Amino acid sequence: MEINALIIDDEPLAQNVIKQYAQKLPELKIVATCNEAICAHKILQEEAIDLIFLDINMPKMSGISFLKNLTHPPLVIFTTAYSEYALEGFELNAVDYLKKPFSFDRFCKAFYRAEELLRLKKKVQTAATSDNDAKFLFIKSNKKSYKINFSDILFVEGLGDYIKVHVKGNRHITNLSMKKMQDLLPADLFYRIHKSYIISVNNIESVEGNMVSIDGNKLPIGNSYRQDFFDFIGRFSAE
Repeated sequence: MEINALIIDDEPLAQNVIKQYAQKLPELKIVATCNEAICAHKILQEEAIDLIFLDINMPKMSGISFLKNLTHPPLVIFTTAYSEYALEGFELNAVDYLKKPFSFDRFCKAFYRAEELLRLKKKVQTAATSDNDAKFLFIKSNKKSYKINFSDILFVEGLGDYIKVHVKGNRHITNLSMKKMQDLLPADLFYRIHKSYIISVNNIESVEGNMVSIDGNKLPIGNSYRQDFFDFIGRFSAE
């Protein structure tokens, strides 16, 4: 499994360290390197990027601000000399947080964690499109694993380190981040409208102002998600 990665860091020395480490991992391919976050937008539009090695303290735009502005970001491993940003980094669902200078062993640990998540995502996507038409996942809740059909999911609600999966007639709380859950769900059936909400497109009842109605629940559309979401539903408008 080849993993395409992007380096965003304003320090040439830090860029070179990551490149040297990556050369030792045949499954990791560095597609491009950016000295600042702003130039990375074009690369993300043109290249299939699976993973970003993202510095935090950079000119013009910080790595954290850059990540917050991405609607559907790839997996991210933060690389920074400033440990005080660690908590905020993890709140943005980063795979890992590497404090400079970091060893090759520590780099590998972070990378293999990202690789495991990407393999899981690919496995679920493959299962959903296989000949047996399996369109489900398993959610671990209350010491049980529940089989959840994609068609039964109404929306997913973020609860810090946990998520609540609202299904028809029930709900399940499990220890997953919103980013991980988003990676597990098929992108053509689910859309993230807020940092705390992923919705089932097929179960939308109505959209009014900044609210989406699903099964009697009114869910807010976040400011950073609003334009992309309205562009999406606009493609299906009969007006």
